[in-house]
Amino acid sequence: MAEPEPSPPLRRIIIAISGASGAVYGARLLQVLQGLPGVETHLVVSDAGWRNLHHELDMDRPAVEALAHRVHDVNNVGAAIASGSFDCHAMVVAPCSMRTLAAIAHGLGDNLLTRAADVALKERRRLVLMVRESPLHLAHLRNMVAVTEMGAIVCPPVPAFYLRPTTLGEVVDTSVARVLDLIGVAHQIAPRWQGLESNAP
Repeated sequence: MAEPEPSPPLRRIIIAISGASGAVYGARLLQVLQGLPGVETHLVVSDAGWRNLHHELDMDRPAVEALAHRVHDVNNVGAAIASGSFDCHAMVVAPCSMRTLAAIAHGLGDNLLTRAADVALKERRRLVLMVRESPLHLAHLRNMVAVTEMGAIVCPPVPAFYLRPTTLGEVVDTSVARVLDLIGVAHQIAPRWQGLESNAP
C-alpha cells in the first residue's frame, strides 16, 4: 500500500493591526487568509487599532476575532508569538502607525505587537509594515530607514491607478495583493499588470 502524500507544512502568519487609519487593510488580509488552505493566522490588535476597526469599518471585536484562527491580547507579552521558538512564516502590520514604527525601529518590545515584530526581525523572518502617514517628518523617515536596515519591508498602501480600479474595494485589494506577494502567499484577488501594447500612445 502506497504511503500517503505528506501534507504541506502549516504556515503561521501574524497579522497586527495598529492605530493608524486604514484598518480595512488588516481586516481584508484576514478575510483573504481565512479562506486559504494551510494558513493559520494569529491576530494582535493595539487598543487604538480596535478603536479604528470600530470607527472606520463598524466592526465590533467579536466580528474581527472571528476572522483569525487565534487572537492574542496586545498586553500579554507571554503569548506564543512573543518567542522566537514560535514557528512563524511572516508578520504583517496592517496598518502600521508611526508610533508602532518607532517602537519597532528602536527595539522597544513594549507590548505583544512590537515584541512579535522584534522577534520577526531577530529571527530573520519576513516583516511587512504597511505604514500610514502623510506628510512625513524626519523622524518618520529615519525610522523607516532603520527598520529597512534591520530587514523589514516598508510597504505603504499606495493605489495602483494604472490597473484602473473602479471601487474602493479594488483599491484596497491591490495593496493587499502586494503584501501577499511579499510574504509568498498565492492569491487571485487583484489583476497583475500585463504591459501596454507597443503601439499605445
